[in-house]
Amino acid sequence: MRVSILAVGRLRAGPEKSLIDDYLTRFDRTGRALGLGPARVIEVEDKKNAGMGAEAALLRKAMPSGAVLCTLDERGKQLSSPDFADRLANWRDTGRQDLALVIGGADGIDPGLRAEADFSISFGAMVWPHMLVRVMLAEQLYRAATILAGSPYHRV
Repeated sequence: MRVSILAVGRLRAGPEKSLIDDYLTRFDRTGRALGLGPARVIEVEDKKNAGMGAEAALLRKAMPSGAVLCTLDERGKQLSSPDFADRLANWRDTGRQDLALVIGGADGIDPGLRAEADFSISFGAMVWPHMLVRVMLAEQLYRAATILAGSPYHRV
C-alpha cells in the first residue's frame, strides 16, 4: 500500500525536513516486506490565498485515485501506536492500494474535505505546528511498520 502525505505549504530544508526524510526512508525499508510503502510527501500551495476551499481542491487533485482518505485533525480519533499499526494493516489487508494522509493549512482542513474522510486521526487536543505534525506522522509510520514487523523499536 503506497502512502502519500499530502500537506498544505512548503517545508524548507532544515531539521524538520531531515527528520521526515529519515523516518520515511526507515519506513520504506521496513515496510517494503510488509506490503507498506513507498511513502512520499506531496506539498500543495494556495498561492492566491483563496482559503480552505481552494486548499481542499488542490489536495483532492493531488490525491491518488481511490485512496483511503485519512485526515490529521484535532477532532479526529486519538490512537495508540499499536492501534495505528493495526489500522494500516487493515487497510492494506482489505486491498487498498493507496493511503492519503492529509495535513491542512493554517486554518485546518476544509469541512467538506473532512466530511469525505474515511478516517481522521488526532495527535491530541493541542494544536501542533504543521511542520511538527509531518515529523510526528513520519515517525508513527515508521513505528507502525516496526510494530507489524515485530521489531523491538516500539516498547510498551
